[in-house]
Amino acid sequence: MSTNTQHPVTTSSYSTRAEKATHPLSEYLFRLMSIKHSNLCLSADVSTANQLLHLADTIGPSIVVLKTHYDLINNWDYHPTTGTGSKLARLARRHGFLIFEDRKFGDIGNTVQLQYTEGSARIIEWSHITNVNMIPGKAVVDSLHGAAVRWREKKKYEVKTDISVGTPRAESVNEEYDSEDGAAKMPVPEENGSGSALDAYVHARDGRKASIVSVTTVSQHFEPANSPRNWENLDEEDEVLYPGIEGAPLERGLLLLAQMSSKGNFMTADYTNACVESAREHKSYVMGFISQESLNSEPEDMFMSMTPGCQLPPEEDDENAPIEGDGKGQQYNTPRKLIGMMGSDVVIVGRGIIKAANPRAEAERYRRSAWEAYEGRITA
Repeated sequence: MSTNTQHPVTTSSYSTRAEKATHPLSEYLFRLMSIKHSNLCLSADVSTANQLLHLADTIGPSIVVLKTHYDLINNWDYHPTTGTGSKLARLARRHGFLIFEDRKFGDIGNTVQLQYTEGSARIIEWSHITNVNMIPGKAVVDSLHGAAVRWREKKKYEVKTDISVGTPRAESVNEEYDSEDGAAKMPVPEENGSGSALDAYVHARDGRKASIVSVTTVSQHFEPANSPRNWENLDEEDEVLYPGIEGAPLERGLLLLAQMSSKGNFMTADYTNACVESAREHKSYVMGFISQESLNSEPEDMFMSMTPGCQLPPEEDDENAPIEGDGKGQQYNTPRKLIGMMGSDVVIVGRGIIKAANPRAEAERYRRSAWEAYEGRITA
């Protein structure tokens, strides 16, 4: 058993940890976990948007985090309000989970800032959480944190644009004509500060009245950032299945890639310790780690750990039965070991659910196993 599992937060309930969390998304996630009785993350490594959205909708009730690789999706729709990211945000709100883009940023600070906030994907707009490989050094976390702060400041108020197209009143069609050349006099727009009307006329010398093609009014106004945001694309008929919890905070969170489950990886103890030090320097942005165990060691540490490489043996086998790797370097452990013995908070499961004959039922089996491991840990 890891010595870090003796840290006080390891035996604290998720609801208690929500009260003490230093990051808004951590607080929200711990509350979600308590409400849904779930500490399961689905790794949705699929290749089409339809597959991704179907999994999010089908497995959503069983999970608290959906992990994506947007660059695996061969038909990702990048539209900011109707695209794949927006649709995922709708499903996240409906089913109660956070979106985690497993980007593993690993470049110089300026580059990762642009990869995070710009480009076609604009990850920061739709993904609540992302992660970083610390190999470039602590500056990469500084840069991402700075980008997240600036993005959040811009979101204090959002510009809403309303566009209406319609047919004007009949009296507005009766144009006045100049007595000398028959040309229609163009109406003067009212100076009301709310926009202008664009009138298109078809003029004929034979005295026929001009006809209006369209009237378009464009107005802009500001709304507080805590109002429903267009990237969520929520409709009135959308049913929120977990009304006991509000939408996720607008803040963004970061996980540091501190340990990996792949055989022979180069993440040494010194590297892992450097990740922990960087997390302590950025508590308002770093939620925790991708790791194989809890990395809380100092009394004030409140970080969460999410752990990949989780798999259950077939249902008819004992859960303690040995589990083979995938032949590609991935090594597996059960929820009982990762949650109960190593002190992890969230287990990440991909192929074990996706490749199952009944993914929905298998997700529930993983959820129950991981939750039971957590309950055993805090009551031991």
